Amino acid sequence: MTRKEAVRKIVGDRPLRAREKGKAYAPANIALCKYWGKRDEELNLPVNSSLSISLGSLGATTEVVAGGDKDTFRLNGEHIEGPAPALARVSAFLDLLRPSPDVFYHVNSTSTIPVAAGLASSASGFAALALAMNDLYDLNLEGKSLSIIARLGSGSASRSIYHGFVEWQAGSRDDGMDSYATRLTDEWRELRLGMIKVSHGEKAVGSRAGMKIAKETSRLYRAWPEKAAEDLLSLKEAIHLKDFHLLGRTAESNALGMHATMMDSWPPILYWQPQSVEVMHQIWRLRSEGLPVYFTMDAGPNVKILFEENSRADVEAAFPEVTVVAPFLHP
Repeated sequence: MTRKEAVRKIVGDRPLRAREKGKAYAPANIALCKYWGKRDEELNLPVNSSLSISLGSLGATTEVVAGGDKDTFRLNGEHIEGPAPALARVSAFLDLLRPSPDVFYHVNSTSTIPVAAGLASSASGFAALALAMNDLYDLNLEGKSLSIIARLGSGSASRSIYHGFVEWQAGSRDDGMDSYATRLTDEWRELRLGMIKVSHGEKAVGSRAGMKIAKETSRLYRAWPEKAAEDLLSLKEAIHLKDFHLLGRTAESNALGMHATMMDSWPPILYWQPQSVEVMHQIWRLRSEGLPVYFTMDAGPNVKILFEENSRADVEAAFPEVTVVAPFLHP
C-alpha cells in the first residue's frame, strides 16, 4: 500500500476545498520507550510500540495557504529552496492531500526547538503540518486519523498530535490502520524534563538512516523488540503508580539499549559527543549522592533529564544551562 492510498482510506473521495488558511500547533515529544526500526518503510510502520511525553510549549506552529505555481516552505523565517531535503519531504507530505497536481501551497513553520539535532523537531513539524492541512480543508478528522496521517511524514509525529503521555501502538496490519497514537489519561503534574543542548547542528546520520542500519547490521538489535515491549509495560505501570524511580530507570535503560544497537551497527553510529558523556556521568554521580534524577536521549547528542519539581533547584544548580519543561502545565 502507498501513502496516498492510506490517506484515501481515511479521507475518502470527498471534494477538498481550501479555506483562506490552515494553522495549527503541535508539541515536540520525547520518547521514554523509543521507536527504533521500521517494519514497513513506505508507511513508517514501527517494529515496536513506543511511549512518549510531550514538551508542552516547545514545538512547531505551522500555517498553510493554497496558491502559487509551486510549493514554498519557510522555516523560522528562512525560505527553504529546492532541492533541499526538508522542502522535498514537506512537498511529498503535501502530495498526500493535494487535490490535483496544479494545486500548490505556501507553508510557514516556526519551531521553538533546534532542527535535526535529536530534539524531535520533525515530529512536531509534521504533526503541525497534518493538523494545519486538516484545518485548511476543514476535514474535522479525529485524533486517530490525524495520528496516522502525521505518521506518514515522520513516525514520531504520530505521537505529537497529543499533549501529555502518548502511546504509539505498533499494530500488525499491512495497511497500517491499526498503527496510531493515543493519549494516556494519567497526568503527572510534578514531572519535569530538563533539556541539555549539546549540539544545535544537523546530525551526520539521520534517524531514518540510523535505525535502518541498526536493524540490518546490529546483532544486538535482535533483542530490541522484546526489551522495548517489556519497557513499555514498566513505564505504563510507573506512570499509573507515579513511581518516579521505575519511570526513570526504565527510560534511561531503554535509551542506552537503543544507542547500544547503533554502536553495534556497521558502520558504527555514535551520536554522543564528549559533553553528552560528561552529562551522563554527572547524572550518575548525582544519583549516587541521593538526588533522584535520570536521563534519556534520542538519536542525537542532546540529553534530556527526568526529575520532579522538588528536585528542580538542585538540577538547575548542577546544570545551569538546562531548559526546564513542565509537560502538564502547558497553556
